[in-house]
Amino acid sequence: MSQDSLKQRATQLLEHAGIHIDGPAPTDLRVHDERLYARVFAHGSLGLGESYMDGWWDADDLPGMFTRMLRAQLDDELKTLDTLIAHLKARFINLQRGDHAFEIGRAHYDLGNDLFQAMLGKRLVYSCGYWAQASQLDEAQVAKLDLICRKLRLQPGQRVLDIGCGWGEALKYAAEHYGVEGVGITVSQEQAEFARELCAGLPVEIRLQDYRDLNEPFDAIFSVGMFEHVGPLNYRTYFEVARRCLREEGLFLLHTIGTNSSPSRPDPWIEKYIFPNSVIPASSQVAEALQGLFVVEDWHNFGADYDLTLTAWRANFDAAWPQLAVDYDERFRRMWHFYLAVSAAVFRSRRDQLWQLTLSPRGVPGGYRVPR
Repeated sequence: MSQDSLKQRATQLLEHAGIHIDGPAPTDLRVHDERLYARVFAHGSLGLGESYMDGWWDADDLPGMFTRMLRAQLDDELKTLDTLIAHLKARFINLQRGDHAFEIGRAHYDLGNDLFQAMLGKRLVYSCGYWAQASQLDEAQVAKLDLICRKLRLQPGQRVLDIGCGWGEALKYAAEHYGVEGVGITVSQEQAEFARELCAGLPVEIRLQDYRDLNEPFDAIFSVGMFEHVGPLNYRTYFEVARRCLREEGLFLLHTIGTNSSPSRPDPWIEKYIFPNSVIPASSQVAEALQGLFVVEDWHNFGADYDLTLTAWRANFDAAWPQLAVDYDERFRRMWHFYLAVSAAVFRSRRDQLWQLTLSPRGVPGGYRVPR
């Protein structure tokens, strides 16, 4: 197709979402390089993201534009070979075994603590905050950490496991406010070193370890924002590990992003630039993987709160950019903007959800009263 024909096709598709090329609205798309159309129709979301990183187009309200696109399901019109390859890799290749399990740590979480400290706020918590009664990010993250502790019914002296402990903030909070001792595991060397310093003086052990190697008893287990890196071929193993490590009377809380769409459809741009080897689980996959291992005491969805969290992260990132620019270039800034904007739109459009599952081995005697 000619460049004019591709532009006409793009114009028609975008109009379905109320977006205009070079229009005056904040959600309109301003094109700086006419090669954009061929690149996007050839490579879908990968072409759209890379062309934004290269400065070929802009929008004043990037999250708003993506929200319109997703609500109009324009992404279904851009399925390409890149999409198919990402789908087949996720479904048939175990990308999270062996050394691959540590790849996400090296590629994303080891980017630099300076970046995440600038973006995430007072607490280094890289997951959705709980905004039910919060008005700003730091409050929402503390509320989320406390919600987890309350759901797990933590008591002084208990031994707690954090699968995918990040920078150690959740274990630190649980130890300081609920009197527990804990073990946290991560696949990021940078995170492990930071978490050990953060939790110094507390009864907390941080390990650089694959979750599959765990085989020891705990009174409670939680896992926050890590299940997205487990992969569908490992979901059953993941729950089996949690089950063998959890005492009979204990509780397990799983905090994860979940998708409304069919299983195993990772986005090629996110796969390449942000989270390699990662897949968002579908509810059907989660339910099947834990069947016969756990009783689902509660399945809590507060996915809309992720839009608020991501918006706050982007504001922090922009405010800190003059300092970050010493170590990161303009292409990285645009890449990070694209990532945060698309992610906010996914939750704003309610395409993806944020789930907290509270699980027990055999059911809580007398029933489980759900904290909110």
